[in-house]
Amino acid sequence: MKTKLAKVFAALSIVGLLASLNPSAFAAQSDDTSETSKIHAAAQNATTRSDHEAVAKYYEDAATQIQAKVEEQKQLLEHYEDKSYLYGRRAQDLQSHTTALVRHYEKTVKTHIQEAALHRQMASKLEENHAVSGTQTASAADEL
Repeated sequence: MKTKLAKVFAALSIVGLLASLNPSAFAAQSDDTSETSKIHAAAQNATTRSDHEAVAKYYEDAATQIQAKVEEQKQLLEHYEDKSYLYGRRAQDLQSHTTALVRHYEKTVKTHIQEAALHRQMASKLEENHAVSGTQTASAADEL
């Protein structure tokens, strides 16, 4: 009877622990998701040159941060390859996981750089259009 009661208590304790940890995991994930959704909304609603430049700066800064993660993961991968004897059977798993992370981060950096370039291009086109419309307004004033 005691062992069954102990097993039930242990199972309930584990469920309680998992339930208490779960909201914190969702909170951290929702913060990242809310920031991502904010930048997507800003990118969709960007109408002025400064809006596009701000979005481009965000993407450039994010690419820089992720590039730092790439370098960190590459150093870690080198460590796993050089010291694989320290990790035993897990060495190959760690190397594979780290290689996949490097690929994922590099792809994300490339995407962010492309997004930044796109918004810089939009900003420059808005600047050109503004300059052209200013010239046309000056020409029209001269004709009067």
